[in-house]
Amino acid sequence: MIKENFSSITNVVNQDGCFDLQFRKDTRHERTNSPTYYRWKVQFVVTSQKENAGDLEKIKTELGCGEITISKGQARFSVQKISDISEIVVPFFKKNILAEKKKKDFDLWAKGVEVIQKNKSKPLVGWKKNDLCTLIEIHKSSAKYKNRPRESKWLDMAKSLSKSS
Repeated sequence: MIKENFSSITNVVNQDGCFDLQFRKDTRHERTNSPTYYRWKVQFVVTSQKENAGDLEKIKTELGCGEITISKGQARFSVQKISDISEIVVPFFKKNILAEKKKKDFDLWAKGVEVIQKNKSKPLVGWKKNDLCTLIEIHKSSAKYKNRPRESKWLDMAKSLSKSS
């Protein structure tokens, strides 16, 4: 691909991209007693008006991963597989530099990706306390780079897990 495509992707991501790190609670209702699981999740998201979904198609084609969904007039491109994020998305944005605020957000997120990838397939109770604390700190620190930061509902649970590990 020509250099212009890379810069247009970074321009779109600077405007409408999100490097998301969250601590989630999942309840498995289909299982007996509906067990609850907590986990760290990362995703890379770019949103646009439905009419501009072609821009998201270009990003998907360039990266070679991710999914596009359209709902209520909004198109959304997201990469949620940790292997795609660590092997494709992170290297792409290390090579194709983002604007200052977005770059700082990305740099923190990339550290979080590294911790999550390292602990992939391990239950949270098997993680090192330092890894859990690192993700909590990254989550807190990245809020200042978000347009609409949201407090994680389950972050107190993550903090209690980091104390007991």
